[in-house]
Amino acid sequence: MEVRLQAQEDEITLLKSSLADALRKLRLHDQQIPLLKQQLIAGKNIRPIQPTSIRTLQQQQSKSSEESQGSAPQTPTSSSPAPPKEPSSSPHTGPLSPIMEGEKTLCVQTADQTDLILPCMSSLLLGLVLILTPVTYAPASLSQSIKMFIRGRPITMYIPSNIQNYDELKMDLPSEKLELDWVYGYRGRDCRGNLYMLPSGEAVYFLACVVVLYHVTKRTQRHYRKHTDCVRCLAIHPDKVLIASGQTAGVDKDGKPLQPFVHIWDSTTLVTLQQIGLGTFERGVGSVAFSNADAGAFLCVIDDSNEHMLSVWDWNKNTKVVEVKSTNEAVFAVEFNPADTNNIITCGKSHVYFWTLSAGTLTKKQGIFGKYKKPKFIMCFVFSLTGDVLTGDSEGNILTWGKSAADIKTLGKGAKETFQIMKQTRAHEGSVFTLCVLQGGALLSGGGKDRRIIRWSADLAPERECEIPEKYGAVRTIADVDGEELLVGTTRNAILRGTFSDGFVATVQGHVDEMWGLATHPFQNIFLTCGNDKQVCVWNAEEHSLSWCTTLEESGLCADFSPSGAVVSVGLSTGRWLVLDLQTREVVSDLIDGNEQLSVIRYSPDGSFVAVGSHDNFIYIYSVTEGGRRYTRFGKCTGHSSFITHLDWSKDGKYIMSNSGDYEILYWDVTGGCKLLRNRYESKDREWASYTCVLGFHVMGVWLEGSDGTDINALCRSHSERVVAVADDFCKVHLFQYPCPKPKAPSHRYEGHGSHVTNVRFTHCDSHLLSLGGKDACILQWRVKRSGAADNKDHPNFSLPPSTSTSSSDPRNQREKDCEPCLLLISCALSGYELLNVCHHTIKPKPIVCVKLMLYLIEI
Repeated sequence: MEVRLQAQEDEITLLKSSLADALRKLRLHDQQIPLLKQQLIAGKNIRPIQPTSIRTLQQQQSKSSEESQGSAPQTPTSSSPAPPKEPSSSPHTGPLSPIMEGEKTLCVQTADQTDLILPCMSSLLLGLVLILTPVTYAPASLSQSIKMFIRGRPITMYIPSNIQNYDELKMDLPSEKLELDWVYGYRGRDCRGNLYMLPSGEAVYFLACVVVLYHVTKRTQRHYRKHTDCVRCLAIHPDKVLIASGQTAGVDKDGKPLQPFVHIWDSTTLVTLQQIGLGTFERGVGSVAFSNADAGAFLCVIDDSNEHMLSVWDWNKNTKVVEVKSTNEAVFAVEFNPADTNNIITCGKSHVYFWTLSAGTLTKKQGIFGKYKKPKFIMCFVFSLTGDVLTGDSEGNILTWGKSAADIKTLGKGAKETFQIMKQTRAHEGSVFTLCVLQGGALLSGGGKDRRIIRWSADLAPERECEIPEKYGAVRTIADVDGEELLVGTTRNAILRGTFSDGFVATVQGHVDEMWGLATHPFQNIFLTCGNDKQVCVWNAEEHSLSWCTTLEESGLCADFSPSGAVVSVGLSTGRWLVLDLQTREVVSDLIDGNEQLSVIRYSPDGSFVAVGSHDNFIYIYSVTEGGRRYTRFGKCTGHSSFITHLDWSKDGKYIMSNSGDYEILYWDVTGGCKLLRNRYESKDREWASYTCVLGFHVMGVWLEGSDGTDINALCRSHSERVVAVADDFCKVHLFQYPCPKPKAPSHRYEGHGSHVTNVRFTHCDSHLLSLGGKDACILQWRVKRSGAADNKDHPNFSLPPSTSTSSSDPRNQREKDCEPCLLLISCALSGYELLNVCHHTIKPKPIVCVKLMLYLIEI
């Protein structure tokens, strides 16, 4: 990738250099273009001429347009006439000139009856610059179409007939806004010590960029949302009100690293009291802890740098007391001794360190394992009520640590005490992932491999135990609710609630890997998700709960409910797709198309067809019968040159609009035999039952200039057709007004995800929006808040401005009677070169060779 990037940069530098040289030489040709123009109008033979001024030619544009009306037959050597053909977005078959189709043209006929039309030099040079820009737009002027450019590729957007003046359209913020309603999931797969109970009855945990306060009995959520990237750790203040949360560094849109920090905030008001360590920590904050002996005046932090810097802060004053390198190995936990603020303990890979803070300096002592086998990892530790330190390790043991009996003090050289193992207790098969001390002094331990929770007496005698179901994974952390009831966080991102007597049930569940598939039910408040963890989950958006879940053999990447709502189709990573009955949860149909992953499945509005878009570049069409339980291959849409990314059906169920990985927009006549519609202009006024294609005239404004084509992963138009939600590659969800056909359209922007947002969907009544995170495995449910006359389907902000001109039903008729002058005539200034016809508006166009012309210009 680095080699290719360097080659591209070198090529761009060369092109810019050549362009600058061409511009310099053009200035030398400052007097001869008017002469060329006069020769063309007079019908004289064209010969190489000397430089002239483009400015002079532009001043005479109006006059030349009047003199150039008329037609003439072709010369015998010219190519035979061809029917008008719309410019294709394909790099192989369409015009390579970046000049916008809608610009005015100058139709000039010479004495030898040959069309000699050459694009304006300034437009060509502008086009060359546009090619070097990732995403740019060409102006609409009075045209029938407009172009945007993604990675140098022109994408033609045809303007609908009901828009008389594109330039006067105004893009406003939508009156609708989003408010975070619910967070589905929990981060247990790779974090520890991240589940606590508050006196308010709320459980505190985090997922993505959100710290969730979940009331266990009322089943309500509150959210702390001041973090800018994924939260990694939590600590509760001794007063049980204040909370410290640390985050990763992350990167901005340009790939530059953002600085991590710790927030200290009030759990009752969600107000941030202090921001600690901005500009100090590297990569992220791995562990935090409040001191206890001094009423929580200090905060200890370990960052994710190579040295895992340990720092102590007076958080009220936002001042750093001391900082020291801890170890190059992974650090899992840090805590102050509850009886002495000057003592700190850390543990991690192959170590447990006992730190002493004295005179502004931290010194460490490593725990001595002596005759006991040194484990590979010290996973966790707690302080017993007697002051001992208890550690859980990767060997399944609980070790009790104390000071050596041979402790001595040497005058003038400080304490020489060492810490060693006093007792070893066999606890679990596999690692001990967590330890929790109950109010009465009893100890709880949670196992990894054996998934057991064991209750121990104060002298480490086992009292009770239970095993959590395998589907929830291993025990990650335990929180004491009332001494009897427990909350258990698991490695498969679930939070269980229960007791040793009654067992445990899931109160919070989520995916454990990247998600892409999302579908909402056509008339119920339920939705389906699927992803790389091979789980298909159906959720109740009203009750904020998981209705049911099934595990597949392969990863699910896309899904869609049938219009009847009785079945749902799920596309997999191998070209296989399944149809599930929503009530029985059984697979009613199992089909396969190709051997590449499927990226989109969409039912037609009446449910008679289903379209399956694959990474093999084809769209497979099936007829649907028997209430969605029988599928018969109807046809295959062939024509895309890259993998299918998105598709939508027309409201009449006859046509499909599709996008592909190389930024093509194609239209298909399904009922007519899955035929590719060559004239895309004919689809400009077609109405679409859904709008999820990321490329199209009605959503062109959601793309920022400079986007590389992969910055938007998904979008979804609301059922009211008032707004469009966008999932981008920078952890954001955007809300635009719909339609959104103009560049730089304003939007409401919402944060919460800690990874690229993979998909968005509105519920059937537009009351909520669902968004999926990628690596954060997070589902966010947003409440759509309306204001003003929000129930009016005709969007008040999208008004068609008055115009003196009207749109023609066929652009070819308009071109034939009104080919207005725009493209200026220039000389190639090279002996023997003929002028090239590059006009897109001629009735009988000749071959278009704009790239060749650009090369001529560069070589001048």
